Amino acid sequence: MILTVTLNTALDITYRVRSLRPHASHRVSDVIERPGGKGVNVARVLAALGHEVTATGFVGGATGQVLREHLAATPGVTDAFVPVAGPSRRTIAVVDELSGDTTQLNEPGPQISPTEWGVFLDRYEELLVPASAVALSGSLPPGVPVGAYAGLIRAARAAGVPVLLDTSGEPLRRGVAARPDIIKPNTEELAELTGSHEPLRATQDARRRGAHAVVASLGPEGLLAATPEGRWRAAPPAHIRGNPTGAGDSAVAGLLSGLVERLPWPERLARAVALSTATVQAAAAGEFDWGAYEALLTRVAGQGGASSGVVWLVGL
Repeated sequence: MILTVTLNTALDITYRVRSLRPHASHRVSDVIERPGGKGVNVARVLAALGHEVTATGFVGGATGQVLREHLAATPGVTDAFVPVAGPSRRTIAVVDELSGDTTQLNEPGPQISPTEWGVFLDRYEELLVPASAVALSGSLPPGVPVGAYAGLIRAARAAGVPVLLDTSGEPLRRGVAARPDIIKPNTEELAELTGSHEPLRATQDARRRGAHAVVASLGPEGLLAATPEGRWRAAPPAHIRGNPTGAGDSAVAGLLSGLVERLPWPERLARAVALSTATVQAAAAGEFDWGAYEALLTRVAGQGGASSGVVWLVGL
């Protein structure tokens, strides 16, 4: 079983409009609603890949109830969320059909009490026992200690469970010091952590700070990985327009599933890039098309140079 932790869950709502214009009324052509938050997105993709997944974190209020109802309809995902008094947040993605761009609006999360945090910690310790790996994803809601992820990483390491951390800011800085197996920052988060805006140098520095392996998201240019086995870069076949919401979470699912399946790093990266690209192309935030994923995986895994017209995956 793979465990995903989403401390700041969300109900993701995607609106599609013909053209998004400031100071104007818009007619929405389509509305899609789904359970979200980074770790929930990871859980959904892992389940689609055939893994048994348990999702935990916090949910609350009417929004949290709707989120759980949607999650119950997701095959392969077990709900182990801790209920809280405050309402779970909503995130709104507005897709401009004319330009292909997406505007994101994120509500704050619920206030978590010390008692609620203690209940979660007990639940987490129990869930680590059968877990083969754990993903710690997303922001911290109000009331959760800024060093929360560092403590959760140490607990996972004590239980012998490999852990992937995907967060930003001070929670990332403290989490890296607890020595997670993998971190997956984007270039801005990596620069904030290390002070370096050169991705290759920054990934190496992040490893020196404690991360066993660092996989940096380069946006439309793919992924850059610095690991004990070597350094690789994987890129999508071309610049893909669409909704990027959840693309990074799909990449996390690809990396974590590859870890559990003991795939070599190049294969993990190829899977992660193919999944994230297929997610950008999907109509709803955080979803991915299986056919598009399989077609992309073949191209990302191909060997060759930039002039070959084939996406390359090369040792650096």
